[in-house]
Amino acid sequence: MVFNVRDESLSIKTEFPRTIREIEHVWIPMSDGTRLAAKIWLPEDAEQNPVPAILEYLPYRKNDFTALRDSIRHPYFSGHGYASIRVDMRGSGDSDGILYDEYLPQEQEDALEVLDWIVSQPWSTGSVGMIGKSWGGFNGLQVAARRHPALKTIITLCSTDDRYADDVHYMGGCLLASDMLWWASTMLVYNGRPADPQIVGDSWRSTWLERLEKTPPYVEEWVRHQRRDAYWKHGSVCENHSDINIPVFAVGGWADGYTNAVLRMLEGLPGPKKGLIGPWAHEYPEVAVPGPAIGFLQECLRWWDHWLKGLDTGIMEEPLLRAWIQDSVPPKVDYSERPGHWVAETEWPSPDIKPVDFWLDEKNLTKNPVTDEQSITISSIQEHGLYAGVWCPFGQPGDLASDQRLEDAKSVCFRTEPLKEAIEILGFPEVSVELASDRPNAILAARLCDVAPDGSSTLITWGMLNLTHRDSHEFPVPLKPNERYTVTVRLNANGYTLLAGHQVQLALSPTYWPHAWPSPEPVTLTVFTGEKTRLILPVRPPQTRDENLPPFRAPETAAIMEREILREEVRTRKVEYDLINGIWKLDDFSDEGERRLPKTGIEYGSTNRNLYTIKENDPLSSEVRCEWTMKVGRGDWQTRLESVSTMSSDAERFYLTNELTAFDEKEQVFTKTWKTEIPRDFV
Repeated sequence: MVFNVRDESLSIKTEFPRTIREIEHVWIPMSDGTRLAAKIWLPEDAEQNPVPAILEYLPYRKNDFTALRDSIRHPYFSGHGYASIRVDMRGSGDSDGILYDEYLPQEQEDALEVLDWIVSQPWSTGSVGMIGKSWGGFNGLQVAARRHPALKTIITLCSTDDRYADDVHYMGGCLLASDMLWWASTMLVYNGRPADPQIVGDSWRSTWLERLEKTPPYVEEWVRHQRRDAYWKHGSVCENHSDINIPVFAVGGWADGYTNAVLRMLEGLPGPKKGLIGPWAHEYPEVAVPGPAIGFLQECLRWWDHWLKGLDTGIMEEPLLRAWIQDSVPPKVDYSERPGHWVAETEWPSPDIKPVDFWLDEKNLTKNPVTDEQSITISSIQEHGLYAGVWCPFGQPGDLASDQRLEDAKSVCFRTEPLKEAIEILGFPEVSVELASDRPNAILAARLCDVAPDGSSTLITWGMLNLTHRDSHEFPVPLKPNERYTVTVRLNANGYTLLAGHQVQLALSPTYWPHAWPSPEPVTLTVFTGEKTRLILPVRPPQTRDENLPPFRAPETAAIMEREILREEVRTRKVEYDLINGIWKLDDFSDEGERRLPKTGIEYGSTNRNLYTIKENDPLSSEVRCEWTMKVGRGDWQTRLESVSTMSSDAERFYLTNELTAFDEKEQVFTKTWKTEIPRDFV
């Protein structure tokens, strides 16, 4: 979770149409007496010449951990005639209260009151837009669905309309071992940071201790809800897309974990909308890798000017979707640039994209169904998936998938003949499979790869399905051993060019560690070839409209605030194998560095280690361990947090432990351990 800013290739803008006035701290009062802390960038003459407002509403602390990234965006908007407002949510940063979980009704109610407050200010025209990435992208959608009259439009990045389908908790009904505990441990230590004494005064220590005591480990609630029940439906705007009646600009990247939602929202939202998908990881497109980065803030201004100022910027005359089609490249765990080209669609689903079927035949993918049925056995290899890359890359070194030859021997693979001509895909590949399982609880994981003539294998996309959820994520049903079922696994959306001479490869497995928590028992699947068992690719023929697309402008931002690097960032990601005991371990360590902000004197930094361990042939050996250290301070005021979170299971239960310790200077002022057991529910 990195909030640093890559500024090497940015065009820094220092002169703007409006002179900027920065208000370091403002209290926004809530009706229950709670105060939310805000920072505001205003045109200097906004009281005399009121402006629309842009709101970003997050739990990630405006004064330190997001201060660098805030400094390049909010002044940029303000200098072009907007009040740009960054609010710390209840229970975070300098704001009062406790943050009990993600996306609670209280979070949305507070946002509505923030909108009321903005409208009442003398510098406000009464028109507001919301922007946010990840959490801020989620709550932008959720607040839009509440239909506050002042909220006219939103820009949502790296977010989702379905909290169960596309977030760090579950995917395809499988528990995300790679991310659920990691993210919960992240929020446990993030929520444990104190407010700034320079803002809140002497009460900082008592409110800090209260926050440490009352804020729960979120993972406990997430594991209690293993189905798509009312807990996940809350805040999932896909339950009724028509609740959102304002314009939405949805943005994502193929390397990100949330991009499926962009295409779903283009299909489901009834009002004005636009989609943008680049090659990017979980980051804003003006600084994201893999590149090319684009002038995204200029695109935001075109959107804001159209919907908040009524100016004709031409943005709504452009195609509904702009997407980057990635060229075939050799596999690497990170890319600075991802070659490719932009394409456009005027509607979604696109009538120009046609499904092309490839049927499974022993080890082949063929263009015709198999007439003589074959049965193909797929056994559990528990360590399959260790080279899959992280679920949601942030653009750090080592985030992406390794050469998939490291995985192929641990799954069953099917390949086409070398392609006679290039194929361009855009959308959701799917795998339809007739199968049987020898156990009542099983998963099916599918990888789609691009195999080059030299044998190297690049992961294009992947998907997985908890087979007890084959008919419903809300009402799972166990499999009847050895009974046949036909299931469909939808892979993550992608845009990709497969070159002539390359081969399309599909790999199937009943394991995908650590993305999927393993089934309670080793599983053997039997796949039956024939009409029902096939790979479906969304093939997009070249379109003439792609040739005339206007280029995006170069990335442009405001100047990044001054910072001193006290400790450089370091990232290591290692797979270890104990030959004697048959134990595999993925060790993912990130020292996110330490910085000092001379403007405020704040110093902050963190380290994070995540360990994923599993033993051959023993799914019940799976364990995740997440460790954090985090410091925030200034001069003589120095605080530090340490946390350890673990998750394991047996055949009936999950076991969760969370430990949090806090230090004021060198004095330990708090320690607490939470332990819980939660029954497995078809997971």
